[in-house]
Amino acid sequence: MSDVTHTHGGGPAHGHRTPAGLAARCTAAFHAWWVRRHGHAPPAHDTGEAPPPSAGAGAGAGEGVLWRMRTTVKDEPGALAALCTALAERRVDILSLQTHPLGEDTVDEFLLRVPAGTDLATAVSLAGGTDTWTERADAHDLVDAPTRVLGLAARTATDAAELPLALRQLLGRCTIRSQPAVSVSGRAAETAVPVDGSLEDTVIRLRDPEGGVLTLERPHLPFTPTEFARARALVELDARLGPRIPRGRDVLTLPEGGDVSVRRADTGDLSAALAMHERCSPETLRRRYHGPVGDADRYLNHLLSPRFGRTLAAQTASGRVVALGHLLWDGDETEVALLVEDAWQRRGIGAELLTRLVSMAAEAGCSQVYAVTQASNTGMVAAMRGLGLPLDYQIEEGTLVITARLDAVPAQRARESGERVGRS
Repeated sequence: MSDVTHTHGGGPAHGHRTPAGLAARCTAAFHAWWVRRHGHAPPAHDTGEAPPPSAGAGAGAGEGVLWRMRTTVKDEPGALAALCTALAERRVDILSLQTHPLGEDTVDEFLLRVPAGTDLATAVSLAGGTDTWTERADAHDLVDAPTRVLGLAARTATDAAELPLALRQLLGRCTIRSQPAVSVSGRAAETAVPVDGSLEDTVIRLRDPEGGVLTLERPHLPFTPTEFARARALVELDARLGPRIPRGRDVLTLPEGGDVSVRRADTGDLSAALAMHERCSPETLRRRYHGPVGDADRYLNHLLSPRFGRTLAAQTASGRVVALGHLLWDGDETEVALLVEDAWQRRGIGAELLTRLVSMAAEAGCSQVYAVTQASNTGMVAAMRGLGLPLDYQIEEGTLVITARLDAVPAQRARESGERVGRS
């Protein structure tokens, strides 16, 4: 699942970033930024490939370490038995096994408890396994596959914003991009995808239920036909259910009195969001979008789409939307943004939305969030500092990037945020 945060009027939208040169790119025109952007990706929980175990590094004597392993064997009688025997001889405990037929071969996926010091890679190779891949596992992997898939389907059925995250959890470490059928600049998508999607080794392409293309890439490990079928079924479920977001809301009492409600928003709120733009000053919009004010309206429909993240709206008792907060997937560096109507600034609404967005990011598995704004924006700095999280500051040519690490977000706080406005 990305935009940027700003306590008193919003921060700039921003594209995928690398450690060098990010801040300089933020000063480019908003339209140029959007054209360059390739799409949004859900958070990646792990970006490095685990080394093949010699196994159980870090475990004490007699202890076992959980590993996920995938290897290819010949689809012939006795091949799997030889592999399991080799593991048993080394006292490796097979906790679960899935098979993925591939014609003459079969890809076998294991969840293993491996004693410390076991040379797992050699054992598998001697038993006939090829193209072996391993990754450290944890207790969450102990859930059996049908239960896990049903849980992901339930999450997707509740909230359209969950589809990219569910696909990510279904397929493991992979990159997921959503390319609209028509970009905000009016250009049609260049990639055509068959009705049933396509599988090309390490790339899956599926028709996005909202139009356009969903692309899933996993360069370190080819997808199997079984995984392709599961991903397609999850996308088909999303398409059948249509647009949906949780309808829960939470009441926020302002310091000077009066209440506003906080709820999830989507493209159905486009008219209300455009009306809020009309009430915002040019300076507020400029500080939020870092580009021509006239372009801001064109991107709202995209920003509000649950496909690219989650949006919170602050709404008065009369139904007027006075603030929007965006949490947009940008790999492991999820971006947050706020736009608060001028007349409602400095009332704590921006800080409250920011706190909830950060908790939602932590609950979704993001490791950090970042905000981009002008260095002179002391309100934004204060809001980020108010999170009480470890912060990193980068500044270049007047542009400030503040990154917050989410490993310090209390789990209970993240769950409560999800229950209130993240998921019903």
